[in-house]
Amino acid sequence: ESSIQSPWYKSVESQWSDPFECLTNVYLSLFSEGCDSPLVSNLPQSAFKSSSQLSNSHDPGYAKLNRRDGAGGWSPLDSNKYQWLEINLEERTEITAVATQGRYGSSDWVTSYLLMFSDTGHNWRQYRQEDSIGAFSGNTNADSVVTYKLQQPVFTQYLRVLPLDWNPNGRVGLRLEVYGCQYKSDVASFDGASYLLFRSDPAPSLSAKDLLTMNFKSLHHSGILVHMEGQHGHTLTLELLKGKLFLHFRKGRSASGDFHTTVSLGSLLDDQHWHHISIERLRGHVNFTVDKNTQRLQLPELLFFHKISFGGVSAVGAHSRGNFHGCLENVLYNAVNVIEQAKEKQVSVMGNITFICSEAVDVPVTFASPESFLRLPWAVSRDSVSVSLQFRTWNKVGLLMTFDLQHQLANYKKQLTWKTSYQQLYASVTGSGLNDGQWHSVELSVRRGRLVLAVDKADASTTTTSFPVMPGHHIFLGGTAKLNIQNLSYKAMNPFNVFQGCMRLIHLESNLVDLIKVQQMLVGNFSDLQMDMCGIVDRCSPSHCEHGGKCTQSWSTFHCNCSNTGYSGATCHSSIYEPSCEAYKHRGNTSGYYYVDMDGSGPIKPQLIYCNMSGKCWTNQHLAYFNYSADTEQLGAIISQAEHCEQELSYHCKKSRLLNTPEGAPFTWWVGRSGEAHTYWGGARPGSQQCACGLQEDCVDPEHFCNCDGDLDSWANDSGVISHKEHLPIRLLAVGDINRPGSEAAYRVGPLQCYGDNDFWNAAYFNKETSYLHFPTFHGELSADISFLFKTSSSSGVFLENLGIKDFIRIELSSPTEVVFSFDVGNGPFEVRVETTEPLNDERWHRVKAERNVKEASLHVDHFPGVVQKAPADGHIHLQLNSQLFVGGTASRQKGFLGCIRSLKLNGKTLDLEERAKITPGVQPGCPGHCSSYGGLCQNRGRCVEKYNGFACDCGSSPYSGTFCHKEVSAHFRPGTSVAYTFKEPYELNRNASAQSSSIYSDLTLKGENISLSFRTSQAPALLLYVSSYYREYLGILLNRNGQLDVKYKLQNNRDAEVFRSSARNLANGQLHRVSIRRVSETVDVLSIISLSIPLPLSLSLRPSLRLSLSICTESGEMDPEIARLNSLGFTGCLSVVQFNSIAPLKAALLYPDTSPVIVTGPLTESNCGSSSSSSPYAAETTHSLSGKADHFGTVGTGEPVVNAISSDSALIGGVIAVVIFVILAALAVMARFLYRRKETCQTQQPKGTKPEDSPETPFNTDPHSQSIISDTQKEYFI
Repeated sequence: ESSIQSPWYKSVESQWSDPFECLTNVYLSLFSEGCDSPLVSNLPQSAFKSSSQLSNSHDPGYAKLNRRDGAGGWSPLDSNKYQWLEINLEERTEITAVATQGRYGSSDWVTSYLLMFSDTGHNWRQYRQEDSIGAFSGNTNADSVVTYKLQQPVFTQYLRVLPLDWNPNGRVGLRLEVYGCQYKSDVASFDGASYLLFRSDPAPSLSAKDLLTMNFKSLHHSGILVHMEGQHGHTLTLELLKGKLFLHFRKGRSASGDFHTTVSLGSLLDDQHWHHISIERLRGHVNFTVDKNTQRLQLPELLFFHKISFGGVSAVGAHSRGNFHGCLENVLYNAVNVIEQAKEKQVSVMGNITFICSEAVDVPVTFASPESFLRLPWAVSRDSVSVSLQFRTWNKVGLLMTFDLQHQLANYKKQLTWKTSYQQLYASVTGSGLNDGQWHSVELSVRRGRLVLAVDKADASTTTTSFPVMPGHHIFLGGTAKLNIQNLSYKAMNPFNVFQGCMRLIHLESNLVDLIKVQQMLVGNFSDLQMDMCGIVDRCSPSHCEHGGKCTQSWSTFHCNCSNTGYSGATCHSSIYEPSCEAYKHRGNTSGYYYVDMDGSGPIKPQLIYCNMSGKCWTNQHLAYFNYSADTEQLGAIISQAEHCEQELSYHCKKSRLLNTPEGAPFTWWVGRSGEAHTYWGGARPGSQQCACGLQEDCVDPEHFCNCDGDLDSWANDSGVISHKEHLPIRLLAVGDINRPGSEAAYRVGPLQCYGDNDFWNAAYFNKETSYLHFPTFHGELSADISFLFKTSSSSGVFLENLGIKDFIRIELSSPTEVVFSFDVGNGPFEVRVETTEPLNDERWHRVKAERNVKEASLHVDHFPGVVQKAPADGHIHLQLNSQLFVGGTASRQKGFLGCIRSLKLNGKTLDLEERAKITPGVQPGCPGHCSSYGGLCQNRGRCVEKYNGFACDCGSSPYSGTFCHKEVSAHFRPGTSVAYTFKEPYELNRNASAQSSSIYSDLTLKGENISLSFRTSQAPALLLYVSSYYREYLGILLNRNGQLDVKYKLQNNRDAEVFRSSARNLANGQLHRVSIRRVSETVDVLSIISLSIPLPLSLSLRPSLRLSLSICTESGEMDPEIARLNSLGFTGCLSVVQFNSIAPLKAALLYPDTSPVIVTGPLTESNCGSSSSSSPYAAETTHSLSGKADHFGTVGTGEPVVNAISSDSALIGGVIAVVIFVILAALAVMARFLYRRKETCQTQQPKGTKPEDSPETPFNTDPHSQSIISDTQKEYFI
């Protein structure tokens, strides 16, 4: 029985997609054609080796597939994770597949294993999947064959299999076969001073294509591999620097070059293993590939390299760094085998180069877990102590070694610490930046009371000890352990931060420790070590941090620093900014500068633009004259997403023709986004070669289609708006007819303005459980973010689903209060659940955002706490899907969603639900009903109005204005300024009105009023508001001479006026105060600083035909004497948001003076009343300036407009000035008030009809005979 697994190793895509057809890349091919021959079956038994064997009949030489020799396969003496089976293929061979089988006729088989390879039989390297997964799934019985085809072939001489798990009812048992073919290898070895010099044809033709491929193995972490010299002094250099490859391009002959371009790839490339390099050039595009990862750079299109050196450069050269020390293999430059030509003396050999790869045999050991330790015996002399080793790690801290002293204890923790019996503490600290993944040497020596700790043979620290440092009989490396007396075994016991990393070249008293003997358990003890290999992995190469996030790492994981990127999340994947002004608007934000990220997690960078939220949400992207603040990609995204865009184009002319209409060649033309020239002008149709006047048939000269084409001696102009989105923005304007005598012209290109968001309101309504929309497969292999809004009355349903062979991704509403995000990338199903405290099936819009990356998965629903779950540390990371994406349902048509889905975005790209819904049964485009979700944004009695795409706030019944009825309408009053608002009766009356007419008025008697206003003044006394009716009923709001608020009202003509006084003290203090008067039935509430109620004896008969005055009452006739006196003084100050029931008279006077029944007397100036903040809980609508820093992103996640910060010095100076001004104004106010009171006191008696001055007890004259006379049939409100 045989089974072939579909490729175990999932495909790993390169970071960059090539812009041109790749020339060749044999190294990354999945299978070389015909490279599938069995390699093990014909090998002699001597080619097999193992850690141990159960008996001679279980010898490793019997481990051949489908053989029954010996005991039917190999079995080790002990079944544990330290056993291995090794095969020597006798030469470097290409391996493409591996097959395994259990031991014949037994219960012994391996269920999972690791595959290791090496060229020397030492320093093994693990074959990894997706740079993290290394385990192969094995067998389930003794006889079936499980075969895995490797997506990337292995080139090696030695192969080793390490069993991880086996049948729990048996033991380790294995037979295997390896498939592949012979591998041709031309090798050259360089000693760090030698190189090959290759010269091209001295008179070449410039080529548009070049290809260089080779493999390299380095014995040192730095050195120059390739140096190319071209015409005009151009150079291209490939350099290994601290285990990373850098490709440098210099243009010019100077030392610094005209410009210097560098790209970097790879990491830990000094691991003494083969690595593949490919440099492909097609014209100016270059693909630079190291192993599986690719970077791209630009070079001049026509480039020829006439001299190329491999392995380094001459001593006299542009580079001062050392040459390469290691081996190069199969060096091919444009199909020329350079090493083969070197053997034939066709390429110059400089220095000592051999054509075999001489390899250093270093045996490293890996400390992979907190349980790892190595215990070695140590015999020291009496005169000195010496221990040294090399290590590499990513961790910042870790215990390297510890040993007992004779009656003392010493510990080294990237520093050495030891204690005497008297608890004296000594420490020696040296070295820095030792967690960079590079090999570092450390040496500890003690001689004659002096302890020396040296790092990298340069950085040394010396400490003098007051006691002899004599180690015990053993030393622990990487951790500590305690001996278990019962079974004589050591158990890890680490009181310090354990070391995770690699060690090699361990010397005790100048003697190299034989780690192979340790592996064979002949020397020392150890736990959880990976012998004869360094398992360090660079998790930041390639970096999974997106959008410029900075990657840092430890031994087991990596971290992304997203500061100043504009993105957030574990991999800096999600944008912190909204995708449009429309989205900001519906969060309640007001006009200002905002960062907008048009494609969310996509590659387009956030752009700072001005969002004008009033009315339609305009995006103002360009100031003028072609100086766009966004690049082409950003502009294209903004225009494509917007509902409408426009740009003004004006041409002022004097004897300068424009388009030369109707049939001549145009003198002036402009170029749009695509680079195409256009010959129509603003206001005309595309392709018409006309101006706006031609379309409207009102040009100055009827024979032409543009005013300027009339060629007049006087100034004319053609202006209009370009609104064809595909042609915007205007990139270039060419003006032609300006060279004739007397010709003059001027042009203006206006700002690019866009409004609306086609993506934000793109919605579909699913009215059947079996209905769904389908889209192409979602590609989110390493990072996937999905966001959308939904509303439903159903208790459950699947929002979307996409399936693969085994992988899948799904988001669903599992219950009215739970959303589930689930997926499988090969590690088994993974779920993230968010439970809400409120039901989600309430027919209101709810937002869902799910994200999955290599580190974690997260789910957020509305404002409820999100849930984040970590991904397995060493699991599969690629999500591979191959079916269609289903939205609103599943492929099985079960658990479908009923309701609306809106603004569905996958990795920043919006799916067009409406277009697909138009052709899909059971699904309707669009979804009404937005006020249920967004109506709360309309403030201050604003009314939400439904629209097809969104909503609007109707502020007609509110004294406020603005997008959300949040902006206060305020005005500054001076003496002599007043606003009168008059309501006319539908029936005209005079003073001799009949009883029938009176009954009509009685029917219109008001049973309640709501009056509110805000004011700021330093004047007292003062009249703020006066309301009167035809029947001499009135209500006045005023400040008495003590600055207290008084309300004087007369409810019936035959009764005296009533007065109510607020208990609040002086309100004429220059601060803003709000007054609210509410009458319901016989109770009046007056709200200023406190709230009180007054019972009224009768209902207030203020009729709907009234006159309302602010500041000064302009009515003729008899008026209350006290109010008349205050009226004569006028009012100086500010009034704001004045409202009488549903009428806003001040708003009408300021914003709609021509269409409202208002009379404005004197100067009325709009003001903000000095309000420190808007009534809106959101940002105030104001003018926001840009930051001077180009990378300023504002406050993360606030959604507030970006504003300039004021420096601390400026703030301090401004504060001092403000205090001085305030003191001066306060002094002037006190003097003015004093003089004013003196004036009141010294006033002579007025003519008959005047009243005594006010007192706190009698603030108004209550003479019942004092009546107002109304000369007409109108009732008016004065403010």
